[in-house]
Amino acid sequence: MLAKRVVAAVVGGMLFAAAGVAVAGNFSSDHQVDFFAKGTHQFYVWCSGSHDYVATAEGSNAEDAQMKLYNAAKASGKAACWPVWQGRVAG
Repeated sequence: MLAKRVVAAVVGGMLFAAAGVAVAGNFSSDHQVDFFAKGTHQFYVWCSGSHDYVATAEGSNAEDAQMKLYNAAKASGKAACWPVWQGRVAG
């Protein structure tokens, strides 16, 4: 009787762990897909010596949008700012 309970507890624990891994895998893959997706991307713009801010930019992927935002900040005299990707904004 005790052996059956132990086996049931072990099997239940393994199923619970497998479900947790599956859910965590879905979250990370969605985030990776968003990075490479075309659309509007949100960035936290970190600035050395001035105020940080949040901005969005359109791009073919997050890197493209990041460079567009960086070049715009640099052109406006904020050369010491760097956009850090936060995620893709649903359009």
